[in-house]
Amino acid sequence: MLKVYNEFERRPELLAKFDEVVKCYSAAAVFADVQYRTGVMDSGIKPAFRAKVAGQAITVQLSKGDLVDPLKALEMGQPGDVIVVDAGGDPNTSVCGGLMGGLAQNRGIRGMIVDGAGRDTDELEDIGWPIWTRAITPRGTHTMFSERKEELSINVTIACGGVVVNPGDFIVADLMGVVVIPQDRAEEVVKQAAEQAEREEKTRQWVAKGKTVEDLLNEFGRI
Repeated sequence: MLKVYNEFERRPELLAKFDEVVKCYSAAAVFADVQYRTGVMDSGIKPAFRAKVAGQAITVQLSKGDLVDPLKALEMGQPGDVIVVDAGGDPNTSVCGGLMGGLAQNRGIRGMIVDGAGRDTDELEDIGWPIWTRAITPRGTHTMFSERKEELSINVTIACGGVVVNPGDFIVADLMGVVVIPQDRAEEVVKQAAEQAEREEKTRQWVAKGKTVEDLLNEFGRI
């Protein structure tokens, strides 16, 4: 594989808006709804434990059948990033574990999304560094034995969970799954998500007051 190490524009002021909106219930669903259900990764990619995160994607392309630990992404990652890895959907080789999570956390990287597998979930949960993967397995890559860390590209366009992810795209991930928001639409989408979350909270308050379905439809036009 050709080694490519690119960078992307980080937008901390916009990420702060995402951070505020994802405090709501069902954040991934809110962002999926305002994007007309697009950008939602395959439902097989799930969190290893209860977690919620927003961040900008530092993308990693690994070579299918020759997976290495994506340590270069840790070197390049910055605060607010989420590492998003195309590991070819391999459920039997972990590309992320507890030590890697600790190193990433030290750099302010918020979590990792893997179209593949992870491990060391007890350690990751204890340190509070979340991963979303297709599978959990104790089997790691060959990197610890071969010491080879190449065969990967950083910050190129990838596909993860059936969704195209470009470097710098915004990621919202929670207990339900992962949603990708293209960077060129992020301002518009986070504004719409904030409005949607506010509407849902008002609806929630009405439900708590014992309102009926008809009441809700008359007031909000939806449930």
